[in-house]
Amino acid sequence: MAYASLDRPEILSHIFYPRSEVFRTRGGSAEDLMIPVERYIHIGARVHGADPSFPSILFFHGNGEIAADYDELGPLMNQCGANFVAVDYRGYGRSGGSPTVTTMMTDCHRIYDYLLKWLPQNGLTGPVIVMGRSLGSASALELVASHPEEIPGLVTDSGFAYTLPLLQRLGVDVDRFHLDESGTFGQIQKIAAFSNTVLVIHGEKDMIIPISDGVALYDSCLSEDKTLLRIPEAGHNDIFSYGLTAYMAAIEEIAGKITENSNNPGDHPDAS
Repeated sequence: MAYASLDRPEILSHIFYPRSEVFRTRGGSAEDLMIPVERYIHIGARVHGADPSFPSILFFHGNGEIAADYDELGPLMNQCGANFVAVDYRGYGRSGGSPTVTTMMTDCHRIYDYLLKWLPQNGLTGPVIVMGRSLGSASALELVASHPEEIPGLVTDSGFAYTLPLLQRLGVDVDRFHLDESGTFGQIQKIAAFSNTVLVIHGEKDMIIPISDGVALYDSCLSEDKTLLRIPEAGHNDIFSYGLTAYMAAIEEIAGKITENSNNPGDHPDAS
């Protein structure tokens, strides 16, 4: 899918809010990576590894965040039975280049392909779950639509279903640019093509990406193994404040389920 219609500077300034990573001391065994996506351009990633057999969650963050913002979440993911790999976009954190929609959507494939090799080479042999928060749901859904059988699980956190209403809420005059939903991210179509395990997490009082978007993603998903976790009272940026316990319990459940399916492939309903 082409994303040139979204790569106008007037639109990109509303979609991306890149910032650099400042130095911080990290505890535990987190490891920094620089993933090549283009000649002279690398994307920063942070790996919170815990157990070789755990599934690894490849996490794409929101538009105003960086991978380092999730240093505290990484160990919690580990406690829930998952290794955690948070990645940035161009221009974010330690990454080079400048972000565009096109590069975000092509880079996610290069990041995924790189990690499919790097993870087992470095002892993390479990399956890869793809997860996206807010804007990051676009990268996550792009990957599962491209690898519907290979990727065993998808998690969206405050993900969007429809592009044009989101752009309008972000301040973009969609009429001025003659944008049409069919020429944007295609979130609904992508999740409809994925039939493995799905977890949709959304705050019920999200004013940036309303709960109706989360429900639309959930309803459009044809998987028989899907869960919608609604976090009461939570908005877009305070979901952990209101629902951390439920959030982590849901992550633990999906990680455990995918680990079990990986260890017993004959028991998985999609196994041939």
